[in-house]
Amino acid sequence: MSEKIYSFGPVLPERPKVLILGSMPGGMSLKKQQYYGNPRNHFWPIMFELFHQETLEDYEAKLAFIKKQGIALWDTIGSCYREGSLDTNIVNEEPNAIAELVSKYPSLGLIVCNGGKSYQTFKKHFSKELFGKVDVRKLPSTSPIPGRYTKTFAGKVEEWKVILDHLDN
Repeated sequence: MSEKIYSFGPVLPERPKVLILGSMPGGMSLKKQQYYGNPRNHFWPIMFELFHQETLEDYEAKLAFIKKQGIALWDTIGSCYREGSLDTNIVNEEPNAIAELVSKYPSLGLIVCNGGKSYQTFKKHFSKELFGKVDVRKLPSTSPIPGRYTKTFAGKVEEWKVILDHLDN
């Protein structure tokens, strides 16, 4: 079996409005210790497009930008075993303490699961009732790996616009 891997700690603005949950960072992201560290992943380009922001290259600048929008980042999976970077290879996952995090931040109005594995893991470990009035949605994965329901970049941007409804921008 592969070595146990761990996700990162959450990225939290002072008053988060939206929590975006990935599944587990891919190999390149883990190596770089960066959320969405694979340059082929659409996450950062989608965020920049949504907010009409010029592309930022510096990771700390990206984090500052996302926090300024009221967006928190984390993963549904806190630890697991996985060969390679594919979500389909994830086994023995243990969830992050998402319910505890949400209870600390009453400003949260939306939880977005980035792709199918994040959403499946969320549903497996958490009841929507735990989160009160917080809306929980599955959005298309920003992963560069083509999947069964892969959308175009423009199609992804269109669906990800839902987060704008929960922000003050």
